Amino acid sequence: MAASWRASSCYDSPALWTRWSRGWSKVDVVKAAVLKEGHKSRTALIYDRGMLSHRCSCDSKRHVHPEQPDRLARILRAMDSEGFLDRCARPFSREAATDELAQVHQLAHVEHYGFIGSAPPDLETMECGGKGVACDTVFNSATTGRAARLSSGCLLQLTSLVIQNEIVNGFAVIRPPGHHAEANEAMGFSFFNNVSIAAAAAKAHGMKRILIVDWDIHHGNGTQNIFYNDPSVLYLSLHRHDDGNFYPYTGDADECGAGEGVGKNVNIPWRGNGAMGNNEYLAAFYYVVMPIARQFNPELVFISAGFDAAEGDLIGNYKVTPAGFARMTAWLKELAGGKVILALEGGYDLNSLSTCATACIRVLLGEQPPPIPPSSNQYDTRNSNQPSSAAITLLKRVINIQREHWSELRMPSSFDLPYELYENTSSAMPKSPRGSLGPRTRRGVHPRDLD
Repeated sequence: MAASWRASSCYDSPALWTRWSRGWSKVDVVKAAVLKEGHKSRTALIYDRGMLSHRCSCDSKRHVHPEQPDRLARILRAMDSEGFLDRCARPFSREAATDELAQVHQLAHVEHYGFIGSAPPDLETMECGGKGVACDTVFNSATTGRAARLSSGCLLQLTSLVIQNEIVNGFAVIRPPGHHAEANEAMGFSFFNNVSIAAAAAKAHGMKRILIVDWDIHHGNGTQNIFYNDPSVLYLSLHRHDDGNFYPYTGDADECGAGEGVGKNVNIPWRGNGAMGNNEYLAAFYYVVMPIARQFNPELVFISAGFDAAEGDLIGNYKVTPAGFARMTAWLKELAGGKVILALEGGYDLNSLSTCATACIRVLLGEQPPPIPPSSNQYDTRNSNQPSSAAITLLKRVINIQREHWSELRMPSSFDLPYELYENTSSAMPKSPRGSLGPRTRRGVHPRDLD
């Protein structure tokens, strides 16, 4: 695997690396970069080459681990091809400090996973011959600790810039991912819970209402558990659940928080026949996510941006398109004065991963999301603007559970979506339980049009 990675990685290109790193200075916090035109970019893209070093020690060409270095390389290659490296501020990266990691993780956990040469107890031998903390989670004592610290540190750096109003939004292109990491357990490719660490830092800076939206195909069990009793952090996850038969087997709709955090945990656990796609995810946003989020009125929004629900990803086997992810990003930008931070989580098909991530950064930069393509869901979909009957049943259950905690959450008479979200339609936008979710969309440029 290592040989093929080196051959294909865009970051073995000195010219591209020079373009990426141009303008960096060795300080902890960097003000937003100035573009060639002399205007300050309000969108940042952060990354560090050191995260590419986290890979299995097996060096096997027969076993390609899904959470591989080329995930970052392909995203950044796609963004560079569309000129986004020059349009975004590029902050200097750093490693997370031990005390920052210890805000959400036990110190022993930080010491096991956060230092070069350290290793957790009970490492397993994986099928490929390499070592891991589980059968699927690679751990390399020579590289993983630093990469995991960089992953958290990059997101902390981006969060600091948003809080200081140096930028308004940004995308942390980071690995290893984080949302499965528990306070004292690494799992699901995750060692440190990046978004939770950044949210804890935002709280320490005085933020009192923080929203985390997790659209990864897998439930963020670690993030949920870390903030389950915390009223200042609203965790909202859309994930494949299959009645508790899909990894990590957590995140049912009735898990609503505990103690002072009751009502601040919202799960939309997909189940039923067929792959969920744009209609299902956008209906969940239109009728559940956005009404709750508006009532919560966050000061800062994090997106655990996994793209394994994307069409083409064989781990998730769902059908959300780049346009669907772009639309969800655009709706979340309406919150918190636009202070939205995307942190990469999953997504393992390199083509769909790079295209979906690029669609999201395009929206962060201020472009309109493209129209939604016709639905490819053949299960129970009566009209092009309706989710499947299985999704409607699930959304009704979620609303019935959560409206005890959210007075603005209403049961709609139908779950139809605005026709104006779709291509080649001109019907008027129907009323939602809370009215329009923003300006009517115009035809935008889709990343696939640039291929």
